[in-house]
Amino acid sequence: MRKTSRPHTSHLLALLGGNLALSVGPTFVRMADSGPVSAAFWRVILALPLLALLARFNRQRLTGIAWKPLAAVVLAGMLFSLDLASWHIGIERTKLGNASLFGNSTSLMLMVWGVIVARRWPRMTETAAIALALAGSAVLMGRSLEIGAKTLAGDLFCVLAGLFYFFFLLLIQRARGAMGPWAQLFHSSWASAPILVIVALAMGEPFWPHVWWPLLALALGSQVIGTGLLFYALGRFSSLVVGLGLLSQPAVATLLGWLAFGERIGWLDAAGMVCVGAALVLAVAGEGRAAKS
Repeated sequence: MRKTSRPHTSHLLALLGGNLALSVGPTFVRMADSGPVSAAFWRVILALPLLALLARFNRQRLTGIAWKPLAAVVLAGMLFSLDLASWHIGIERTKLGNASLFGNSTSLMLMVWGVIVARRWPRMTETAAIALALAGSAVLMGRSLEIGAKTLAGDLFCVLAGLFYFFFLLLIQRARGAMGPWAQLFHSSWASAPILVIVALAMGEPFWPHVWWPLLALALGSQVIGTGLLFYALGRFSSLVVGLGLLSQPAVATLLGWLAFGERIGWLDAAGMVCVGAALVLAVAGEGRAAKS
């Protein structure tokens, strides 16, 4: 994942805002009275009309797109459906903090990928940022692992989701120049819907909800705002910064788990969150200095 141009403050705010919106998603999945994979289907399908309007408003074509980038985005949508299915199943079987932490194992994959693509050793600030991020993640992960076998299945589903999400982001990046972010999100969303329906029905989940507002909030908050802002920021930052931005989600999800569901939070959790935040600040500052030199 390479930077296409120098990022502005709006791109950093989009990266942080997108991750903040995405971190609230697991709360709405738990509140929905449909099954978890069914909730993922409603997340993408309910967002489609608004995504089409946003693409049109921003003059981004939805038709007449070259087949190669369109095929990449459709394949990305299929991977996205597997990511959502795995993650939503995991959310139901573990803590909110665990779901966001393990689901965002993508961040570590992006950091490693960034080093491979750059074909150089990380700079001093990048090394410090990675060390802080890994320390903070280790603290949060260590707190999660105290729960043991009770949440193991959910944690593994979330790790699998992180793997699917990593390849999803790489494919989206490949189609970056051929279509705008709203068009990408529209096509990847409809492409993910059929697989989510098949998985939900195969699992025998409740499909039609009786209460719609959690699913509407999930579609607006996670699919339109969260993923939309993340797509806007992609390509403006290195893989390291994008990966560190993803690590802000577990911190917010841990806070939400404490506020909404009474899950325990201690000073070690707080220390882990501070480390992740400091890592992101270091990485962005280091990237800004490198762009000026």
